[in-house]
Amino acid sequence: MPVFTMLFDRRQALKGHARLLAKPAYENLLRFETLLRRLIPILIVLFLAFVALARGVELLDQRAERETQTRDALVMTTSLAAGALRRVEPGLPDDGFAMALQNALADAVPRAATAEGRLIYVLDPAGTVIATAPRSTADEGRYFAEVVGRSHPLIIFGERAGVLDVTLDNGEPAFGAAAALDGRLGAVVVVAPLAAAYAEWRGTVTLNVTIFVGTSGILLIILYGYFAQSARANQADRIYAETHERFDTALKRGRCGLIDWDLAHGRMFWSKSMFDLIGVPARDGLLSFGEANALVHPDDGDLMNLVEALYDSGETTVDRMFRMRKEDGGWVWLRARVELVGRDGPEPHLIGIAVDVTEQMRLAESSRTADIRLRDAIETINEAFVLWDADNRLVMCNTKYQQLHGIPGEALVPGRPYAEIVGAGRQPIVRMQTPAEARPEDGAKSLEAQLEDGRWLQISERRTKDGGFVSVGTDITALKRHEEKLIEGERRLMATIADLRQSRQKLESQAQEMVELAEKYSEEKNRAEAANRSKSEFLANISHELRTPLNAIIGFSEIMQSAMFGPLGSPRYAEYCRDINASGTFLLNVINDILDMARIEAGRLQLEPEEIGLDALIEESTRVTAEEAKKRGITVATEVEEPIRLVADRRAVKQMLLNILSNAVKFTPEGGRIAVRARKLRGAVSLSIEDTGIGIPREALAKLGRPFEQVQNQFTKSHSGSGLGLAITRSLAELHGGAMRIRSIEGKGTIVSIRLPERPPLAGAAHAPGAGVSLRIGASAEPCR
Repeated sequence: MPVFTMLFDRRQALKGHARLLAKPAYENLLRFETLLRRLIPILIVLFLAFVALARGVELLDQRAERETQTRDALVMTTSLAAGALRRVEPGLPDDGFAMALQNALADAVPRAATAEGRLIYVLDPAGTVIATAPRSTADEGRYFAEVVGRSHPLIIFGERAGVLDVTLDNGEPAFGAAAALDGRLGAVVVVAPLAAAYAEWRGTVTLNVTIFVGTSGILLIILYGYFAQSARANQADRIYAETHERFDTALKRGRCGLIDWDLAHGRMFWSKSMFDLIGVPARDGLLSFGEANALVHPDDGDLMNLVEALYDSGETTVDRMFRMRKEDGGWVWLRARVELVGRDGPEPHLIGIAVDVTEQMRLAESSRTADIRLRDAIETINEAFVLWDADNRLVMCNTKYQQLHGIPGEALVPGRPYAEIVGAGRQPIVRMQTPAEARPEDGAKSLEAQLEDGRWLQISERRTKDGGFVSVGTDITALKRHEEKLIEGERRLMATIADLRQSRQKLESQAQEMVELAEKYSEEKNRAEAANRSKSEFLANISHELRTPLNAIIGFSEIMQSAMFGPLGSPRYAEYCRDINASGTFLLNVINDILDMARIEAGRLQLEPEEIGLDALIEESTRVTAEEAKKRGITVATEVEEPIRLVADRRAVKQMLLNILSNAVKFTPEGGRIAVRARKLRGAVSLSIEDTGIGIPREALAKLGRPFEQVQNQFTKSHSGSGLGLAITRSLAELHGGAMRIRSIEGKGTIVSIRLPERPPLAGAAHAPGAGVSLRIGASAEPCR
């Protein structure tokens, strides 16, 4: 054993020195690997870009050089053709001049002059093509501007124009040069198409592009191969890391730990999950036997005894549970499943896994405790309880079940069949089977049974998930007796219901009579409303008839009172005239009130809304009543927050103010006070008139505002009036979409408030005649506080 230990330690030392030498270089390689992987494609792209730029510059220089050569050859060809034509032109005959000129041009111009696609055009002074080389009969006889576009500068300037860009009739770009001629010839023009001029240069470009593409493709393939190899290497590293991580994760999630115990050297390898199970920081080194054995609970044996038992028994596998101490001092239950590998070899190993079974042990202990508690709970309930398994064998029951069924104790043995246990006791008489709450397919049922001693049981049976069933018997003797009493009470209730049914029939007949009375009442109401409308119309008509003679009486009494046509004689006549005038005026006011009320009730009053200033209207109304108030020593105060404007009928608002003010002056004793207040609310205007008059009794407030209603007391008896002032005021306020309220305390005073909207719904539109007005008389009257 010491020799094996020495060899193992020496081998581990050699591995450690090799790791020390190789690790720095490998780590440096890993550190620069990412940078190199990123630089290689950049360098290749830069190389390709440099090559492309260099070849591109060279090809552009070649193109420029080729253009220069083309221009020089074009100028030389033009000069050569012009010189030859100048020499031969004088000797050409007039007859057949064009043919002779064509032949002379063919002889004078060398074949190299029309190489590379160059075209020679000979023009007459008018600019018409008369000869070409190579010959083109299609162009002969055409105007040169139609054959070659943008050629006017060539014809005009000749040699001075140099080489210009022109366009052939087929749209192909070309170079053109011209020279002026004498005599019967106008000019000679030489045109070189660019396609033919750059044909050789394009071939060079194609060859260079092909070589560049091929070189780039080879480099890209090499780059792809490099990255493919690098990706496969990275993938292999990643797969290894993921596999190792998954292996550790699987062990950790499964609460397992890997154990490799080298029995020859007394060392152990633990996975990271094993260190996690016992709460010890993980480390890369191996554990000694002493370190691992010290963590085992003393009551669970020794690890060396486990190995010796394996060798003694000749077995190779072991499954054992033991506890190991955690770092925090607690204990964790482990179930080790290991196998002895290389039993007869020089280096035997004990390899396996250890599973954390602490929760299972706790659950087992909790199950034992719960079982004890369940048995105690079943024993203490008042119901008879019994549980049978899927084979109808007894699992458990309580004493109540034994007593109710009279089963001897020796028969209640767990595992005994149902038939034997039931046969040993008393059988109850089944009286009634009731429907179960559970579904029929669950095998649940409920029944009622009567025992020999007269007691009643309700037995409920339910199937369990394992195929057995549980039965609970409840003593319902008291409920059955109560049920008998309920049945008797139900009989009495049915008799009562019969009496109630007869009573309901009587009520239905009475209700029918009430319906008939209601219909008669509706008819009478319609008749009364029709009579009321007839009355209102009659009052309106008769009031007009009364006003005409009253106006004459009042007018003549005023004339007699002023002695317009001379003295009356006796002073008593003047007193009689004043009485006649006062009585006529009073009667006219009463008739006016009656007329206004009749118009309102008949729906004939038409409002004329306009924008008015309430403060000015209040001032006018108080000025009308100021003289009467001054005579009686009554103070009239006005409190208006700010200039208030609203849309309303000016005459109607003023009439409401005068009606309330005149009542306040009339019923306020001498030396009293009247306050007129106005303020602006949200979307409305509030106007209130408060006096310190005699007040109104609480029971009389409901009558105020009704037509012709007056409150009579010792003070008002001496004040005459129609009693229509407040009714007209309330009606006018409601026509504007507002309301009037009266609050009063007898002996202290009265407050009459009017609330009008700033822009009522009826503003700007008159009431249609006959539309009718609904008056809510007394609806808002309430006493002062």
